[in-house]
Amino acid sequence: MQTTKVAFKNPDGQNLSGRLELPADQQPHHFALFAHCFTCNKNLGAVRNISRALTSQGFGVLRFDFTGLGESEGDFEDTNFSGNVEDLVAAATFLKDKYQAPSLIIGHSLGGAAAIFAAEQIDSIQAVATVGAPSNPGHVQHLLHDGIDDILTKGVSNVNIGGRTFTIKKQFIDDLNTKSLPDVVKELRKPILVLHSPQDTTVGIKNAEEIYVAAHHPKSFISLDGADHLMSAKKDSLYVGQVIAGWSSRYILFPENEQLRTKHNVVASLDGDEGFTTKMKVGNHYMLADEPERVGGKDLGPTPYELVAAGLSACTAMTIQMYAKRKGWPIDNVEVHTSYGKDYAQDCEDCDENSAKIDTFTREIKLVSQLDEKQIQRVLQIADKCPVHKTLHNDTQVITTLVK
Repeated sequence: MQTTKVAFKNPDGQNLSGRLELPADQQPHHFALFAHCFTCNKNLGAVRNISRALTSQGFGVLRFDFTGLGESEGDFEDTNFSGNVEDLVAAATFLKDKYQAPSLIIGHSLGGAAAIFAAEQIDSIQAVATVGAPSNPGHVQHLLHDGIDDILTKGVSNVNIGGRTFTIKKQFIDDLNTKSLPDVVKELRKPILVLHSPQDTTVGIKNAEEIYVAAHHPKSFISLDGADHLMSAKKDSLYVGQVIAGWSSRYILFPENEQLRTKHNVVASLDGDEGFTTKMKVGNHYMLADEPERVGGKDLGPTPYELVAAGLSACTAMTIQMYAKRKGWPIDNVEVHTSYGKDYAQDCEDCDENSAKIDTFTREIKLVSQLDEKQIQRVLQIADKCPVHKTLHNDTQVITTLVK
């Protein structure tokens, strides 16, 4: 399994529940720590999508429930913002002791503010990314508008947030008001990426500006145009994960020419609840395979047969250019278009029978060159000699064993 249920203790000795997601080969190049939004939990769709976009790029990601939320122990009403920061530090310690210290920390909404505070205390963190984060933790008080008067006068109130009721004590508000995020950001001295939607009605875009202005370079800002605060649209949260993975590669030292930690060249990993979306490590490269939505997939990657066709196309283009260079024949560009299907063989004798259909790769080659007709015909002959083409025509065998 590439998603593992884990548990670790907060400073008060309570168990916090988490999910550790790993890339296809189970050997991440770096670990990331994710802080979810206020009153959310580790299983929020956006949290899972961002995490999986990161694991598809080779990261290991720990997402967990803060104290008193989700499956974690403790009473939410007795927690505060400082406790969330302590939970993140405890999570980083867990990763360091059991796996590898985290290099990247990501926070969504109030979790973004907590991530910045925690990054100051976690030495291994090399880069920070916030998504829809308030520029000051105290700004979240407007979410408590229905009960803020009772909280301040009576010391406690039940507040409805996102359709759920939470008990909030005055100590939570008091703790928020002691935290100055701009002051922490000014001293952070770690690369930071601020992602925020101009249409965010929960935490306004002005917050992103204040975080960005307070931060030192290197700092970056990405506008999540059209997204809501919780990134309800899957395309928005997947985009966030992809952007963070790409951005962090500039600030986190990635292993050079990392070798696949298996005797095989390709690893595919699929959890039981993922449908067809399959994480893969192909050589030293991470990618996804999937199926179209019309057959129950999510269309997040090429299909298995498209991957086979891609191998034929790439091999054909490489073989043609390699031959042309050896001959001194300049070809400015070669395009190889390939599709897969089942068709009747050209010499079919029983074409009325469905069983007469065979696997067929239809390949079209486009050349941008000044070659004459004789040279072009030779190039087309060479195309049929590419190694993948030969493999598809030769007898092959697949030897399967169970790995324990």
